[in-house]
Amino acid sequence: MHTDKPLSKEIDANVPTAARMYDYYLGGKDNYAADRAACDELDKVVPSTRRLAVNNRRFLQRVVRTLAGEYGVRQFLDHGSGLPTQDNVHQVAQSHDPTVHVVYVDNDPMVLVHGRALLEQDERTCVIHADMRDTDTIFSHPDTQRLIDFSQPVAVLFNSVFHCIPDSDTDGPRAVVRRVTERLAPGSFLVMCQLVSEDPEVRDFVTNFMDQVTQGHWGRVRQEKDVADLFEGLEILEPGLVEVSTWRPDSEVAPRQLTHEWIEFGGVGRMPIP
Repeated sequence: MHTDKPLSKEIDANVPTAARMYDYYLGGKDNYAADRAACDELDKVVPSTRRLAVNNRRFLQRVVRTLAGEYGVRQFLDHGSGLPTQDNVHQVAQSHDPTVHVVYVDNDPMVLVHGRALLEQDERTCVIHADMRDTDTIFSHPDTQRLIDFSQPVAVLFNSVFHCIPDSDTDGPRAVVRRVTERLAPGSFLVMCQLVSEDPEVRDFVTNFMDQVTQGHWGRVRQEKDVADLFEGLEILEPGLVEVSTWRPDSEVAPRQLTHEWIEFGGVGRMPIP
């Protein structure tokens, strides 16, 4: 399992992070000049990234609304949650049932600061400072134990985060998914998507660029088949694994991904009920 060096609690404004770059693309204010400069460079090669980020956020909101409203999920565990923005997981889910419990997990110290400030009045929600690969720490954390009953179905979210970790037999996406599913009750859900491209030049450019600017806090841009492998053994909800703007859109005129040099690809899987 993941045994990397201890997580930093210091915020370095000079080194871009995926969370702050995502915040900038969503129109947030919790980012620095280094983050904005990295986004500007990225846009030169993959100009659809801002739309991709917005569509991904809307996908997350639709998924949470669907799981809470149609499937009765009352527990959410959100890995790599990022900086608080509008219509966060707990806000969407608790609009269906105020008793929903949500645990956010992120390794970015800025997320911890802003998240705790936002949630300090909500006893049903918490933010844990942890690496998404450190399943033991996350699942045994006192706040997780307080809020999540793992004998009941849980929705576990890996929304647009697996591209942030490299492939590894012990710490790669497949290993993380395996460790998580071993701890979940039948009927639990996994929401998984990541940045993919079928163009090897795009994959190589973005992977190398993000690895360099984040000083190694990156994995790789993968292909659709790599994401599909993560859903092995799960019952995939309709409409299947797709470019996320097409996952149960709110209407026929909902925004779509306009260019496809890279896309956010994934869906929702459910653990079988015996």
